[in-house]
Amino acid sequence: MAFPNISDIVATTIMSRTKKIADNVTDNNVLLKKLSLKGKIKPFSGGSKILQELSFAENSNAGWYSGYDLLPVGVSDVLSAAEFEIKQAAVPVVISGLEMLQNSGREKMIDLLEARMSVAESTLSNLICEGLYSDGTANGGKEITGLDLAVPVDPTTGTYGGIDRATWTFWRSVASTGVVLTAANIQEKMNSVWAQLVRGKDMPDLIVMDNTSWEIYVASLQAQQRFHQAEVGDLGFPTLKFQGTDVCLDGGIGGNAAAGTTYFLNCDYIHYRPHRNRNMVPLSPNKRYATNQDAEVQTLAWAGNLTSSGSRYQGRLISA
Repeated sequence: MAFPNISDIVATTIMSRTKKIADNVTDNNVLLKKLSLKGKIKPFSGGSKILQELSFAENSNAGWYSGYDLLPVGVSDVLSAAEFEIKQAAVPVVISGLEMLQNSGREKMIDLLEARMSVAESTLSNLICEGLYSDGTANGGKEITGLDLAVPVDPTTGTYGGIDRATWTFWRSVASTGVVLTAANIQEKMNSVWAQLVRGKDMPDLIVMDNTSWEIYVASLQAQQRFHQAEVGDLGFPTLKFQGTDVCLDGGIGGNAAAGTTYFLNCDYIHYRPHRNRNMVPLSPNKRYATNQDAEVQTLAWAGNLTSSGSRYQGRLISA
């Protein structure tokens, strides 16, 4: 006997797996895993845009004084917010009328849904992980504004988070390009980028490489002993060290890091902001019928963006 509420079963299946799906997305990407470990995955609850608070200047009232000197108490405008668009992604899970008849027992239907859900999960996970490295212009600007825009090749131009880099120097990241990287010079060039991103104890805590950069860096180490950082390396990501910071490969099969690129990231200033009501959940609990087909559809959906509160603390090394 066929179930008349197949789409309800699909929606319930998606809802019951919501946290697992979201966790799988996080565990499948080294940047998201690092952000999770640092508490930088922060859902937002509403609004037309995602606001990311930031400090763009020091308090101008600070200064030395002596005895009965008057202390300045003028208003010092030091806080603002970057604005990020809410991006959306979805994967439909479709069940045809024939499949409903062929899988008429509850167990058979759940087996079919498991297979369909696994595909939907991995598809959406890969879509988001790919978007994390994008500049946000794909699909008519509907893609996540990822690292290619947050840490661009030319940090002196363009607008990011509603802030014009040409006007506001505090919003410029660091970029080094124009040199062909080799095993003989890669550590020197990495040192140069690193030095521009350190402010006391504030420094990059994650370095992400594509295949080519990873191979060059490994070759530069040669016989040196290499250590794995437990919190990242033990979770399955290929990991080395540079200045005590995790150097991770996001390449291999299906890697998304830009070719010849090394990102120096300070994850204290990077935030993954899914909507609290649209983080890998069914788009609607209601049945959705194809108007001209014998089929029912339910959709696995996500909304949010990758944001930053400190572009100046991020860097990029690019091989010419």
